[in-house]
Amino acid sequence: MEYILNIETATKNCSVSLAKKGQTLFFREIADEGYSHAERLHVFIEEVIAEAGITLNDLVAVAVSQGPGSYTGLRIGVSAAKGFCFALGIPLIAIDTLQVLASQIDINDGIIIPMIDARRMEVFSAIFSPQLQKIRDTQAEIISEDSFEEIKEKIYFVGDCATKCKLVLNNANFVFLENSKYPSAKEMSILSYNKFKVNDIVDVAYFEPYYLKDFMISSPKQL
Repeated sequence: MEYILNIETATKNCSVSLAKKGQTLFFREIADEGYSHAERLHVFIEEVIAEAGITLNDLVAVAVSQGPGSYTGLRIGVSAAKGFCFALGIPLIAIDTLQVLASQIDINDGIIIPMIDARRMEVFSAIFSPQLQKIRDTQAEIISEDSFEEIKEKIYFVGDCATKCKLVLNNANFVFLENSKYPSAKEMSILSYNKFKVNDIVDVAYFEPYYLKDFMISSPKQL
């Protein structure tokens, strides 16, 4: 039946969708400041499976948002996806988180720059064409008033960085789409199905999320 379970936990949004042949059938999500992914994720999965009237054995693959994003969120999503794939003997599909975010908008001209907040004035970003082809690889960068000034065509920014980036990015060709803050499993459906059709999968045993930056644990201050 080609049911694919999509899991997106790279940001504050804990999101799950069940799709068939690239079409989202059912989904659940919540953007929680408290990062309740560990408590919500498996509940959401159970709900979409039950709503569809199928069982986990009807899945042909599980897709997971690979990052960049929250270290904890990515670990939760990838661990869950791997667990299902191991138990069910089905392939794991990894989806670029920034491509998922870019997929929320439909444009005919210009470029799309999805951005995920990485604290202070730093963001995770990439550049995509209107057809969602990656023009510039993902990177962590500090946003300043000079950022993207070399690009003369219209730029559509999408993500959770609008409030802070609008303070310095105010060129006439900059457009901030503030209604689309977080990547969602809804947009993963067609992306994961396209990868499934060409057997673009990852090794379940060795796949790791794309953190982009090393996770730093600060030592407690000495009293």
